[in-house]
Amino acid sequence: MSRLSTINILRGIIVIFFVAILPINSAYCQTSTNTSADILIIGGGASGVSASVQAARMGASVVLAEETSWVGGMLTSAGVSAIDGNNDLPAGMWGEFKDSLVNHYGSAEALQTGWVSSVQFEPSVGNKIFRNIISKEKNLQLLLNTKLKTLRHNNGKWIAQLKDSNGGNRTVSASIIIDATELGDIAKMMGVKYDIGMESRNITKEDIAPEQANGIIQDLTYVAVLKDYGKDVTIEKPEGYDPLMFACSSINELCTNPSEPDRMWSSDMMITYGKLPNGKYMINWPIEGNDYYLNIIELSPEEREEALKSAKNFTLGFLYFLQTELGFNTLGLADDEFPTADRLPFIPYHRESRRIHGQVRFTLNHITSPYSQEDALYRTSIAVGDYPVDHHHARYTGGEELPRLYFHPVPSFGLPLGTLIPQGVDNFIVAEKSISVSNIVNGTTRLQPVVLQIGTAAGTLAALATKENITPAQVSVRQVQRSILDAGGYLMPYLDVSKDDPRFKAYQRIGATGILKGEGRNVGWANQTWLRADTLLLSTELEGIKEIYPNMTYKLPSNTLALTYKDAIDIIENIASTHNIKVGVVSDIVSEVMRKYKIEYSNSQNIKRGDFAILIDEILNPFDYMDITLKGKFINKE
Repeated sequence: MSRLSTINILRGIIVIFFVAILPINSAYCQTSTNTSADILIIGGGASGVSASVQAARMGASVVLAEETSWVGGMLTSAGVSAIDGNNDLPAGMWGEFKDSLVNHYGSAEALQTGWVSSVQFEPSVGNKIFRNIISKEKNLQLLLNTKLKTLRHNNGKWIAQLKDSNGGNRTVSASIIIDATELGDIAKMMGVKYDIGMESRNITKEDIAPEQANGIIQDLTYVAVLKDYGKDVTIEKPEGYDPLMFACSSINELCTNPSEPDRMWSSDMMITYGKLPNGKYMINWPIEGNDYYLNIIELSPEEREEALKSAKNFTLGFLYFLQTELGFNTLGLADDEFPTADRLPFIPYHRESRRIHGQVRFTLNHITSPYSQEDALYRTSIAVGDYPVDHHHARYTGGEELPRLYFHPVPSFGLPLGTLIPQGVDNFIVAEKSISVSNIVNGTTRLQPVVLQIGTAAGTLAALATKENITPAQVSVRQVQRSILDAGGYLMPYLDVSKDDPRFKAYQRIGATGILKGEGRNVGWANQTWLRADTLLLSTELEGIKEIYPNMTYKLPSNTLALTYKDAIDIIENIASTHNIKVGVVSDIVSEVMRKYKIEYSNSQNIKRGDFAILIDEILNPFDYMDITLKGKFINKE
């Protein structure tokens, strides 16, 4: 045999060998991928995106796993692309996302296409914006089309087994897990205690809660995004279609007995409610529209998928009603939004999920009367909201017997940090809509801008915990709040100045101490809170100062005397001397601070609340003088 023939035979054997083992090696690679990270976040929805970005920006290594091929959750994957609330409170990731939308569409006015919201956009655009934000973070690894299969704890680490849609397996080892799923599934897997449905008023002490607890949750919605095709695109009649189910969704000849006669709109008003840029229409109509009662929280993934077919069919029924009864036959499901076989969103809009038993439970009383509660939770705030309590129960049979929670007015509020930290499980944080709030309060904390902020707080908490090698419950509340302020977030929902104003952080910090307290207001449909920075400071408004500085001997007048700059200087000097705080000559520092903020004053002049906030923040820094517990109690330095 020639040398060349021998070489060719050997080559053939080698080729056969590698062809034979290639599938084995390929499968082996798929099942043996290992990843280590500081933080693993399950769920790439609104809070999952913001948590992952914030933690990565703070230097933590992050893995974000999402079941679908999109990120953004209810804002994108569920198609709820009309933002409710916080238009005047552009906090953190919500403000960043809103600015990105303005840049994409060219102006803020370009987002005002429908009448339900000042910010409306195409879901596909929202997904691209979030993907772009994520792509800039080198510490963040995004895993799309990936599900969590198992989770265990070993040697101080969480070991998660993930599987992607191609059958590939991955093991992720992480110090902290964040549950950012739509329904709180990881919390259940962890054994965290939770509630579903309405608590009794005996538990929450909320006057408008029901007498007895129940398992009733809010309606969910399979949103539809339509576009005008300029021709008849009427769909096939859905199975079980009944036009009477939608008859009073607007004013029309079929409507003879509306369930909500005080909320009747013309068909044109109804269809433009959620009009989006580029001539599209978001159909998320609550008045005898495509809201649908279905509780899938405790079902298996397979059972959920099967049950949700009825919700999809219901939305298709509403679309058929729009096309055949209201004359919108040129409007059909957009073919350039969701890359799904049925052109419907990846997921429904879940208004409610499990709600964990956290380190604190945030109730309606904490919103309506934040300063008179046993726990001063307002001091621990990490996110703000200004939407009324809004519950959807119209499609539940017997809903008329439930508390009427349609746009129940509340002041704007701050959400406490302890709602994200479950009882009984360390190194685990809960985000999205599964935080520790009452059923009633979920009707306002579920809104998109608040959930984005919840994610930022979760990411901040996780990053600080991993950096210091402590549990989330051990992280300094003030440290979390400082990081949130540095990230452009809000602690207090004050409207006195914008977040780019040099006074903003001082107002936020002093508000979070309780030295000066905000005033909540309901103005028409708006829910507001003001520091009242431009009003004169009265002696009776400083009752909270001794909680931080108990050794203070300065006697505040007992009447409503308007204090002067001289009074403010005397108060600061007294606090500094009685608490061994070295500050220098206070009168000189006051002059420097006032020059810095370009404020003219004299010692005999009455001082405004905002100016006092600036002075005490700059000179004494009460925000950092004493840390606080998750219940808002001061931790004595001594």
